Amino acid sequence: MEFWKEVRRQVLTGELSQRAAIRQYGLGWHTLKKILAHDEPPGYRQCQPRKKRTLERFLPVIHQILDDDRQAPKKQRHTAHRIFERLRDEHGYMGGETVVKDAVRAWKQSHQEVFLPLSHPPGEAQVDFGEATIRLAGQETKVALFVMTLPYSGAIFIQAFPRECTETFLEGHRRAFEHFGGVPRRISYDNSAIAVIEVLQGRQRKLTKEFLRLQSHYLFQEHFCLVRRANEKGHVERLLGFARRKFLVPVPQVDSLETLNQQLLAGCQADLEDRTRGKPAPKRDLLPEDQAAFLPLPSQPFEARRITEGTANSESLVRFDTNDYSVPVRYAHRKLIVVATVEEVRIIHADRLVARHRRSWDRERTFFEPVHYLALLERKPGGLDYARPLEHWSLPECFSLLRRRLEADDSRHGTRSFIRVLRLQEKFSLPQLTAAVEYALDIDVIDADSLRTIIEHRSDQPVELFPLDGRPHLAHVRVEVTDVSAYQTLLEGVAS
Repeated sequence: MEFWKEVRRQVLTGELSQRAAIRQYGLGWHTLKKILAHDEPPGYRQCQPRKKRTLERFLPVIHQILDDDRQAPKKQRHTAHRIFERLRDEHGYMGGETVVKDAVRAWKQSHQEVFLPLSHPPGEAQVDFGEATIRLAGQETKVALFVMTLPYSGAIFIQAFPRECTETFLEGHRRAFEHFGGVPRRISYDNSAIAVIEVLQGRQRKLTKEFLRLQSHYLFQEHFCLVRRANEKGHVERLLGFARRKFLVPVPQVDSLETLNQQLLAGCQADLEDRTRGKPAPKRDLLPEDQAAFLPLPSQPFEARRITEGTANSESLVRFDTNDYSVPVRYAHRKLIVVATVEEVRIIHADRLVARHRRSWDRERTFFEPVHYLALLERKPGGLDYARPLEHWSLPECFSLLRRRLEADDSRHGTRSFIRVLRLQEKFSLPQLTAAVEYALDIDVIDADSLRTIIEHRSDQPVELFPLDGRPHLAHVRVEVTDVSAYQTLLEGVAS
């Protein structure tokens, strides 16, 4: 550069003529003209790429292989080395591998997709599901992560669920809307089968009934990405990985998902203090602008549930999500409605709730409610000690004493009488029945009818004052105090 500068200075200031500079520095005319035309050495400039004479006729083959790879699975596409091997073995290529790698690299660079930066006004959201591994009650468990992000402010909401399904999809929305204090006007999704039944032309979609119910309740506008164009909701795609690294590293060790979700909410709140690159303020300061553009939360609560039909089998069990749940035996062989939420399973017959169970996320499990089988056991009392639904039924000690007393008093029907007592749980709670049994054993009245009377008597509420509102004519009624001395006169007359 110093030599370049000195030649230019001397010639352009007139100290040396061009001919003298050529003689003094031993330059050629073309070199001197280049020095005078440029402030600094321009470097080597190739006008057109060098021809690869050996590879030239094989380039169409390479390009065809790479083009066909676009339709192949990602893990089964050609590497540059594999292309070289095919050219050598199948097409008689005699050149080196390096030029093949250069040709493959050049083709891929020229065919890489370029994305258009998108504008995100306040009041919009993006939703996605991801996966993470946690240690739940000491066991390594995979969970589904529901994530909703607000691209304008950068705020994020994340919750963990046992699995990605309709119920968790709906429950995630409900929790997110309540967390942000409103409903985004427009929400972007991928084409998950939870929301989309069929992808039609362009952005038209045939939507599932439950997604339409969610949308009808909260009134937001949906936006589905084009097929294989997840970059249209790239904000949530990036923040899903961000949340996984920030909130779930190291691998959390928790006793329940409720505990983990509380930790995730605390992490989302703390994240509001950060500022997204390119934004003028922290997320917490921009969030009110998002919230100002939100739709208000509906006054009526939304139930995140899935409804399916089922039939109780001969063992009075209804199958839902690979698990079996019991119903009272009188509903065996009947068609029932199963209403499932994240936390419970309700079973309905003709608008009547007949059973309620805690939701299980395991597979092929059976859940019995012993009370459901007592009516059948009353007809078949010999199965009381062998009934599978009663295997792990733990009752207070007073029930064992009651059974022994009943069977001692009536060896033939004592077991059936005990089952009748247990059936009182169909109407009364176990604590109520337990207290009645303890009292009945003390007074030696142990039949089912007497126990029912005891419970009902204890449940009676004292009569409150009779209100006179709306009955002004009763205000003038006076009831005289009864004179009981007249009864004493009658008693004295009998005695005489």
